[in-house]
Amino acid sequence: MIAIKNSLDALLRWLCIILFMALVLVVVWQVFSRQVISSPATWTTSVAQYLFVWLALFGSAWVFSEKEHIAVDFLTRLVRIDRTRGMEVAVNVVILAFAALILVWGGTRGVDITWSQKVSGLPVSVGMMYLALPISGIIMMLYSLFHIWEAAHGRGLPKTDQEIQEAI
Repeated sequence: MIAIKNSLDALLRWLCIILFMALVLVVVWQVFSRQVISSPATWTTSVAQYLFVWLALFGSAWVFSEKEHIAVDFLTRLVRIDRTRGMEVAVNVVILAFAALILVWGGTRGVDITWSQKVSGLPVSVGMMYLALPISGIIMMLYSLFHIWEAAHGRGLPKTDQEIQEAI
């Protein structure tokens, strides 16, 4: 299970790097074509939007994998240590449900509705941008299941501030 997670982490890391590089190049070309050669490229705005959406969704999935996302853990710290494991499992079940219902199910509906809508000036559809929702949702569901597995086996969140400092 850890090997699958590590492979998916590496894939997401490289995907985010490539998407970010492409986004920078598109925006640089957009500014250059508008300011220097006074002939703005019309396709750059749409491509930058698509790249940004995909980067944000896949980047958030990768950050969730590493547990580097913003987390409010004061409730976990208030309960006794023997209940921390249950709290972490419960939180990840909620995240799993959100990913399944909102990102996968809702994203799939969005893709279905917008798949035939063409983007002017590009050979893609609006649905292709929304395709990032169910894909990132499936990835987040896999990470949630991994975190639930880890928490159930006692390898979840650090229990004390000292453990957090040692991890850093």
